[in-house]
Amino acid sequence: MAMNVDWARSEIAKFLTLTAMHSPSIPNVISFHLETRGSDDEIIASAQVVEQILDRVLPTWRTTVPSENNDSLNRWCQHREAAQRADVALQRDAEIREQLGDDAPHLSAATMHPWAWEGARALWQSGHFRQAVTAAARKVNAETQNKLGRRDASETALFVNAFSKDAPKPGQPRLRLMPDDGGDTFKSIHRGAAAFAEGCFAGIRNPNSHEDGLPELPEHEALEQLAAISVLARWVDSATVER
Repeated sequence: MAMNVDWARSEIAKFLTLTAMHSPSIPNVISFHLETRGSDDEIIASAQVVEQILDRVLPTWRTTVPSENNDSLNRWCQHREAAQRADVALQRDAEIREQLGDDAPHLSAATMHPWAWEGARALWQSGHFRQAVTAAARKVNAETQNKLGRRDASETALFVNAFSKDAPKPGQPRLRLMPDDGGDTFKSIHRGAAAFAEGCFAGIRNPNSHEDGLPELPEHEALEQLAAISVLARWVDSATVER
């Protein structure tokens, strides 16, 4: 489901108002003390929502937006800058991509299949992209095992067996992306799914899991790999189990 941009911007505006610093007005007193406009409880409640918006719009904001450790300043400095950036992104994303000559469709990790994104989210947000993709693959593998009720096989062996065109056997249920009508389309789809799954684990998951000495993946390359894992997750999730 697409993000409700108006709602997201409204929540960001509320948060920015609550965390703005001001000098409280006290009759007959000149004060240089600054405090946030909102109470701690109000800000914490608002931050709970805004952080989820930031995770969606700027997934790496915790590591890419500077944080301020000076306790005498507003503790919400990093959140405020990230919120301001996210608001501009929400408001002007289409305009910026058009003016810069790149109005291609925008791909967001947060819109991928939940199995892939939930597995990757924490590592992705800390900038560990290679590990994030590996975690997503592990999550999809575990969810597939759960769906089939199997613990005796995993990764390539699990998926090749699950998408096999052969009839199911005791202890070896199959995943069906369409009914078996004996036609070429059924055979092609399941042969392709098995090959695609093998490619995801042999070509993406395995190299990333042996990351010693490997440079960190650029975010755009990691996003491409995560998208492949997401495709596999969506196929598994939508498939029926034939026992």
